[in-house]
Amino acid sequence: MNTGTQRIIFRWIHILFGLPIIGYIYGPPEEVAQYAYMFRYVFMPVILLSGLWMWKGHWVTRLFSKKSN
Repeated sequence: MNTGTQRIIFRWIHILFGLPIIGYIYGPPEEVAQYAYMFRYVFMPVILLSGLWMWKGHWVTRLFSKKSN
């Protein structure tokens, strides 16, 4: 997979997992409390990891692709 396609995929993952946060912030507190676990342990880590990958993914792939002598 080329880097352009990979970046598009991570960008859409980042956007789609970020949209429910709007409901989490602006939703009624009674309903938000039911979904707090999912936001903390599913949505936020996915958003953070996809954002970091888009930002520094080239560095990580370069770090692991070096051949050790």
